[in-house]
Amino acid sequence: MNASAPLPLDTATVALVTGASSGIGAEVARLLVAAGVTVIGTSRNPETVAHPVPGVRYLALDHNDPDSIVRCAAQAGAVDILINNAGTSHMGPLEDTSMDTVEMVFAANVFGPIALTKALLPGMRERRRGTVVMVGSMLASFPIPFRSTYAATKSAIKTYADATRRELSPFGIGMVTVEPGTIATGIGDRRVYSVADDTAYRVDYETVAAATRRNEDNGVPVEPMAQLIVRAALAQHPKPLYALGNKAPVVFALRRLLPRAAMLAVTARFHGLRSVPK
Repeated sequence: MNASAPLPLDTATVALVTGASSGIGAEVARLLVAAGVTVIGTSRNPETVAHPVPGVRYLALDHNDPDSIVRCAAQAGAVDILINNAGTSHMGPLEDTSMDTVEMVFAANVFGPIALTKALLPGMRERRRGTVVMVGSMLASFPIPFRSTYAATKSAIKTYADATRRELSPFGIGMVTVEPGTIATGIGDRRVYSVADDTAYRVDYETVAAATRRNEDNGVPVEPMAQLIVRAALAQHPKPLYALGNKAPVVFALRRLLPRAAMLAVTARFHGLRSVPK
């Protein structure tokens, strides 16, 4: 059957979109409302959402607070579609990144989404209906220097989705990863940076940081990325992985063809770094 064939929808279909206060999450919520879905959005502070999407009910959710996750799942009730979109971006040399920061980013991007997914899976399993979408990053497939912590978190949630896809499919639950490339959301202004004043990595770090800023300034608009996420979420038989941006079809083809070391070198050069021997 066509993987893009949409699910039958009505207002009884409930979607929970995390990080729905702005950017991709807000646009995903808007598109789902337009599709006739009952949408619950989350924000750390729902009362401060600047531009609430009409038709969306907002709940508080902080992935770094386990009690907040439990409350959010209980308040949401029966959920048919979970879109794990909320997360924290990070950049910095590994040596300069404190373990507190590593743990914070993993809590926001891995532990929180997995805990929320676990809380909602029993209901999906009992109803034998559900889709979980992990909004990852192409950095999971194409990691670059100075984005190691962030890339590792996105790789982790993709692995969770891939590994649980078969264990959940007998219960009518789909597990999907969507990997955005560089998207023009202004995320660089909200990113957590870990760079010591006297860092030994200054030259290469600044090269990658400048390339990242340029790429984000010219990134894919929010709308097509949100459309892809919604298409994946509403597919009756979703594919394991969807990707958009950064010439995704070309670079994924290269990834299949090139040795791993060669592909890592290509992604480094794309961000302005010269090749150096090990």
